[in-house]
Amino acid sequence: MKPSRTKLAIAISLLFTAAPVLAEDAASPIMVQDVVVTGTRDITRSAAESLSPIDVISAKDLQRTGQTDLRDALVKLLPSINRLAQAGDAANLTSALTLRGLSPNHVLLLVNGKRRHTTANISADPGAQQGATPVDIDLIPVSAVDHIEVLRDGAAAQYGSDAIAGVINVILKSSSQGGTLTATSGQYYKRDGFTLGGAADVGLPLGADGFVHLSAEYRRHEHSVRSGPDERTGGYDNRTLGDPRIRRESFSANAGIPLGPDVELYAFGTAAHRAGATVQNFRLASRLPQVFPNGFSPVETSNETDAALTAGIKGTDLGGWRWDLSASYGSDNVKIGMNDSANTDLYAATGATPTSFHLSKFHNIQQSANGDIARSFETGVLPAALSVALGAEYRRESYEIGAGDPASYFGSGSQALPGLSPVSAGKHSRNISAAYLDLSTKLTKQWEAEVAARYERFSDAGSTRNAKLSTRYEFDPRYAIRATGSTGFRAPSLAQSYYTSLAVSPTTAGGQLAVNSNAARTLGAAPLKPEKSRSYNLGLVAQPIDKLNLTLDAYHIEIRDRIVQGGTYSGAAAINALTAAGIALPTGLSSVSASYFANGVETRTRGVDLVAGYPADFGSAGRIDWDFSANINDSKVTKIANDRNGRPLLNAQQVGYLTTSTPKNKLIVGGTWSLDQWSVTLHATRYGKTETEATFYSGPNIYSTSVFNHIENKPKTITDLEVRYAATKNLQLAVGANNLFDVYPTETPAASRYLGVYRFDTSASQIAFNGGYYYVRANYKF
Repeated sequence: MKPSRTKLAIAISLLFTAAPVLAEDAASPIMVQDVVVTGTRDITRSAAESLSPIDVISAKDLQRTGQTDLRDALVKLLPSINRLAQAGDAANLTSALTLRGLSPNHVLLLVNGKRRHTTANISADPGAQQGATPVDIDLIPVSAVDHIEVLRDGAAAQYGSDAIAGVINVILKSSSQGGTLTATSGQYYKRDGFTLGGAADVGLPLGADGFVHLSAEYRRHEHSVRSGPDERTGGYDNRTLGDPRIRRESFSANAGIPLGPDVELYAFGTAAHRAGATVQNFRLASRLPQVFPNGFSPVETSNETDAALTAGIKGTDLGGWRWDLSASYGSDNVKIGMNDSANTDLYAATGATPTSFHLSKFHNIQQSANGDIARSFETGVLPAALSVALGAEYRRESYEIGAGDPASYFGSGSQALPGLSPVSAGKHSRNISAAYLDLSTKLTKQWEAEVAARYERFSDAGSTRNAKLSTRYEFDPRYAIRATGSTGFRAPSLAQSYYTSLAVSPTTAGGQLAVNSNAARTLGAAPLKPEKSRSYNLGLVAQPIDKLNLTLDAYHIEIRDRIVQGGTYSGAAAINALTAAGIALPTGLSSVSASYFANGVETRTRGVDLVAGYPADFGSAGRIDWDFSANINDSKVTKIANDRNGRPLLNAQQVGYLTTSTPKNKLIVGGTWSLDQWSVTLHATRYGKTETEATFYSGPNIYSTSVFNHIENKPKTITDLEVRYAATKNLQLAVGANNLFDVYPTETPAASRYLGVYRFDTSASQIAFNGGYYYVRANYKF
């Protein structure tokens, strides 16, 4: 790298989207003390000096988890992050994560400091993630990631809508030389879920002093099956419980080139294609013996194309101001289909039916433009300079719903999931404008404070004003306390306002009505309002003995007008509403329900995060980097709203989705031992218990919406092990096992196993259903 490039990189790369070089031997995020850019406008602050809790995850940390997906790697590394063991229907084909026990909608994801677009594929099935349209982090290649910064604090006043639980900022690689080649393969102990992956990245010079870093990745993952025997047949015909089949190709580019001594032109983007298939409940041969004499298992498919591009120009000296101007475009286009299915009504009417259908299309587009400026002023009064940052943003969001082919929605539609009819299709959009101001300084040599304020206006949901106050007091270099208080908000997504669907099982059907439709209004629906939040964090940063780094943060989050799936009606009221929405129902169903999204509850979430790390040098016996982290989390529903018919919007089951489906605690303990060419990473993760108010599928309370089967999933501990060997200076080989001892969740009582098939609680965000997984990996660095 030339000297001029070095000088420019130090000055500019720290501005807004810095990508610091991480310690080569850092074994866990808690050991990293480099400059961070998330949650602050200060270009020199380290994670330990942050006024809010921040975890820094290196590319090496991600790789050592053995995961080929970013989401699952973060779940392994951070106790405050969890995922649903298995989502339902099309949501099983989108990667969603939760932070601090809240919804995936409450996590804002940035790439190089810029807001990324969300998925078009809404989670429609009942559960804690219903209504979620999060950013799908797995569409970003792991090989493109330099490091990830996770801000565990409310940050809507700094970044806008969605940042109630926190912010995940993915920083892309930006070197102009070198690269890596990675190949990995593995499968579950039960010899299914075969996974094959390959990745490559390379840094190249761009002109004399610029760079472009390119990444490409391929991943294939086959079905796994963990279903119990189908009570209708006594056999294992029903393969719905397990992983979907996924094939994904993803690409990334990150580039920057100086235009002068203090100006840089930059651009970065990603592109991905994902094809997925998830198996639905088995239909008996009696359903349509003329076409499927042995019965059939419909397979829901997804064909997704995702792309994002950001381009901008930034500099370090415009009358003393650092500045950054950028524009971004993001698009997610999802086509939903169904194979190995049939339309029984169409067959009855015509004597024929297709077995493959196009069901619907969902297309989400986000366009934005940002301008940011920042500088420091010497006041002559304060012991340090006053840092001032301000900026503005304009964003346009569009959401398109496309109808299925006519055969998919004729009569009661295709089995498992009918296609969307033209009456449910449409294009919707809104405009968002925002402005922010951020001030920070030291009030004394040891006392630092920061205040942020933001105004944001949505063309469909009104305006909101939010603020955040942060402070940190350092008693001495070993001990400091920090605190934050903030207000926040999350505007309803366009999908939550306009999405309509019907999911059909062999014996039941559940409809989701657009909240602003006439059909939903008959069930007491009201227009959606933005969610409002208040967040508080109190933390301790300590180094009680040499090399032992420890942080302890307690948090309190209140959310008002929280958007949830509610207003659930069953029986004749549901049938009438679905019929009014133009949705036909198949005959012979035991239960029919209809719901819509509503500002249904107020919630309170309290918890504690503990992070500790200690490097121990044993001389000729090697070195161990120990780490320990824990999250204790408790959520309560403090108020349930009524619909316009005077009925409570949530029942006990839906309250449980919000309060007890996530573990009350999660602990991760372990470390990495290294000596010469060898290194071993070993971690144990303990998940606390979860609880569910489950539906009865047999007995006197079958399909009741007021009486439920209280079940508990016992605490579980899983162990992950990876052994690495440096065969040469450039080539590293690894073997590992996730869930080494093949631990499974608590099995669901027979009375709440639909068709006898669902052995595990699909509402829980605890351990996965698949048991142990082993893998091998080769990594070549050049």
